[in-house]
Amino acid sequence: MFLPIQIFSQNEVKPFYSFKQQAITEIAQIKDTDSKIVFDDIKQKKNTGLAIIYSLLLPGMGELYADAYDSGIYFTVADGVLWGTFVGMNVYANWQKDRYISYAQTNAGVTTQGKDENYYATIGEYLNIDQFNDEKAFERNYSEMYNTEKYFWKWNTSEERKNYRSMWVSSEQTFNNVRFVVGALLLNRVISAINAVRLVSRYNNNISSGELGWNVSLGVQNYPDNSSSYNINFITSF
Repeated sequence: MFLPIQIFSQNEVKPFYSFKQQAITEIAQIKDTDSKIVFDDIKQKKNTGLAIIYSLLLPGMGELYADAYDSGIYFTVADGVLWGTFVGMNVYANWQKDRYISYAQTNAGVTTQGKDENYYATIGEYLNIDQFNDEKAFERNYSEMYNTEKYFWKWNTSEERKNYRSMWVSSEQTFNNVRFVVGALLLNRVISAINAVRLVSRYNNNISSGELGWNVSLGVQNYPDNSSSYNINFITSF
């Protein structure tokens, strides 16, 4: 601290006690200052509803929200694998479908216009349209008979028909199996949501019991003699 000192001439006299009083006044005006930078990580309770939403959107994110991604990562990885399987199976099934349609056009004289899934299933079981219509006529299911011009097909050999049938079965089975992948995707989300709720509840219980929370403050303490000190305060609760 710097205190002004005044030098008086003989013509200017000031009692000594006035210097003392002035010094006391100036010292009183200088207050301790404490500049602090505070870092708080006081844990706040988390919402179980948000945890459910996060897990339903992307499995594992509910666990991440609950600060427990060490278990949630398995749900995220499983979701990625399932989505990859879903895409791969759809691509394969559609590829096989394109193959058997093209094969039928080339080898059985099939036209694609106006044909449904039942038609493509039927032509894999009969050598030609006449064989199919004869069977329906024998069964007296006349309404199920095909128009010979619009729905014509004729395999040259049984081997061609079997090759077609194999491609059709492969495509259909893959499409059917996609449903199981979709079910697994949904199940993974439900399990992740349940797990996230459990972890959020545990997290909130830990806060309620005072097991979490810490505080760090950095302070600069200034003194009347112009000196300073730096303080670091670390407070945690258990």
